[in-house]
Amino acid sequence: MEDNFLPIKNAICHFHPLKNDEWEVLSAGLIVKNFNKGDFLIRQSEIENNIYFINKGGTRSFFIRVRKDYTVDFQFEGDFVTGYYSLITREPSSINIELLERTQTIVLPLKVLTEVYINYPRGEKIGRLMAEFQYLKRLKKEMDLLSQTAEERYAALLEKSPKLIRSQSVKHLSSYLGIQPESLSRIRKLYGRN
Repeated sequence: MEDNFLPIKNAICHFHPLKNDEWEVLSAGLIVKNFNKGDFLIRQSEIENNIYFINKGGTRSFFIRVRKDYTVDFQFEGDFVTGYYSLITREPSSINIELLERTQTIVLPLKVLTEVYINYPRGEKIGRLMAEFQYLKRLKKEMDLLSQTAEERYAALLEKSPKLIRSQSVKHLSSYLGIQPESLSRIRKLYGRN
């Protein structure tokens, strides 16, 4: 097993343990892929065919409507990322996933995932648990947006990945936080430009 695969194995087994033969089938289909800052994992209107695990680096998920950019989420080291709606429905993606810095990913092709689902009940259970986790993550974000102050949301994001967040534009961060760029500039001053 490649050392690069250990973080994804740990992340998957966090949801439910895999037997050695199940891991062997799954890991045989994994691909290590490096991306540069500004590259895209997927663009709006493309069909998603992969799930990515971020070994190192980060991404920003966003969509564009009427020439305005809306940041939906950030993903960091140890996170899974995909155009999930497109992956499931096989319809064109409604989001873009852009690399924020040089990033190493582990690519899990849909074909491999489907094979694991068909042949291994634990694989299907892990898929369900991961989908539930993503749903809960999304629900928490929506609840935080409604119940937390902008300062609290910024502090939580900053705690997750301070270096990456410091390097992001006010435009992208304010869009994600649901506030005006001027408000984010004020908040950043409170945190010493973090």
